[in-house]
Amino acid sequence: MPAFSDRRRFLSVCSSLGLSSTLLPGVLWAMGQDKPALTPELLDSACKMAGLELDEAQRKLMIQSLNDQLTASKELRALNLPNAVAPAFSFDPVLPGVTTWDTAKRPIKVSPPRAPRVGQDFEALAFTSVRDLAELVRTRKVSSVAVTELCLARLERLDTKLHCVITLTKDRALAQAKEADREIAAGKYRGLLHGIPWGAKDLLSVKGFPTTWGAGGFEQQRFEEDATVVQRLDAAGAVLVAKLTLGALAMGDKWFGGMTRNPWKLDEGSSGSSAGAAAAVAAGCLPFSVGSETYGSIVSPSTRCGTTGLRPTFGRVPRTGAMALSWTMDKLGPIARTVEDTALVLAAIQGPDGRDRTVREVPFNWDASVPLSSIRVGYLKADFEKDRPEKPFDAATLEKLKALGVKLVPVALPDVNVGAMLPLLSAEAAAAFDALTHNGRDKLLTGQGEHDWPNFFRVAQLLPAVDYINANRARVLAMEGMARTFADVDVIVAPTEDPQVLITNLTGHPTVVVPNGFRENGTPVSVSFLGRLFGEAKMLAVARAYQEATDFHLRQPKL
Repeated sequence: MPAFSDRRRFLSVCSSLGLSSTLLPGVLWAMGQDKPALTPELLDSACKMAGLELDEAQRKLMIQSLNDQLTASKELRALNLPNAVAPAFSFDPVLPGVTTWDTAKRPIKVSPPRAPRVGQDFEALAFTSVRDLAELVRTRKVSSVAVTELCLARLERLDTKLHCVITLTKDRALAQAKEADREIAAGKYRGLLHGIPWGAKDLLSVKGFPTTWGAGGFEQQRFEEDATVVQRLDAAGAVLVAKLTLGALAMGDKWFGGMTRNPWKLDEGSSGSSAGAAAAVAAGCLPFSVGSETYGSIVSPSTRCGTTGLRPTFGRVPRTGAMALSWTMDKLGPIARTVEDTALVLAAIQGPDGRDRTVREVPFNWDASVPLSSIRVGYLKADFEKDRPEKPFDAATLEKLKALGVKLVPVALPDVNVGAMLPLLSAEAAAAFDALTHNGRDKLLTGQGEHDWPNFFRVAQLLPAVDYINANRARVLAMEGMARTFADVDVIVAPTEDPQVLITNLTGHPTVVVPNGFRENGTPVSVSFLGRLFGEAKMLAVARAYQEATDFHLRQPKL
């Protein structure tokens, strides 16, 4: 980065970055390489922005200490820390002494099979759920190879419209599918994902293929180990057919190859950052995919594309082998057609791997037959009453739940300013891609505007460490508030909007979104079901009951 030799130039840069007067400029970053490293004039400017007043003795002490700190900063940067190296600390969303989840592990209980008949229109299977497709494959009415070839063909044909694929893993997929058919024929059935095709958001490493993170400058990046989630789905017998698009470095739907499209409205983006993961499933190209969420990256594209998206509890699914954006907020989760499909995938990928230190050993006891009467359900009353375009759809959702016998208890989100905690995300993301900012390769990223990563990364370089720590302290207040919100309920129904999306990402609570209607222009909308920490089973049970009573998830875009 260039050095700033005078106060005027330094303040000009701060102003161009849109810095608030309450932010302490990153003096060490600003000074760059020139000597003397820090002048009294520049220190005075920085301290004024931080609201500090110094006498001469204090100023001299600070200048010496900051120059020493600059040396340490240069030495840290010289380590060239790879993205995979996590900080020495880890976030735990569970408050001290709080255990609200089931500690006994039991076999999952799935719904009865209802596999459709395979007729002459084989392509109709493109929109079959994982649960139903699994029965066809298990009973050998359909081969894994045939289903895999169907998915590959649809991806190749429809990607010209959707731009949802970065890399097809064709040879790997066909080899896996042939092996699945051989094992199933020999009576070695691994479970409901055996022989089922899927796609991975291209921030999950897969040996032998590029892992591009959707970003310019990373198109040829490769890793020599499969991500834990990939390993677990391989072990379950699932068939990886494609690495799917994501907005550059997990933001939005614009990647180095263009913009991923919404299958329901091709002149509109699919949203992101799990852009291809949602679009491919919605378009009938894949039965399921695995995406990631830090702040809305499963929820938002699932809403836009009309899929069912599950963001699990923070600490449920190991992120080993996934691109790190925010070590205290990143989560991996499935996108599929139905709620039960996401449960089947979660059962396969959850649990500790001995490498991601945030992951707890907590059973996931999925039971498709659990009675709704055994689950206490709340709803965000004030949020549902707000005037907004989606209000009629959400009101109809509440009426449908009441018709199913659900007794809705009014609850409210904690009254905390979660927006003030967003520096947590930007600071961690800037640290994860610090080298990109300092070596100038951020210029290769697609977006270069005010709300794109290059600018966010630079602004975060001026974020005080004190603010980062205080934002984490404020996060505890949000966690305590959410504990009170869930005190008397197991599941909460909520509109799919902020502040709900942000606060649940900060506190680590799970969410599943399902389509709950279509606008006049034919695009879908969604409703959210929130769960207690590690309470996915009950959350998914309520969401599934609603979904089974509607047909929104069965509709297909006309491509």
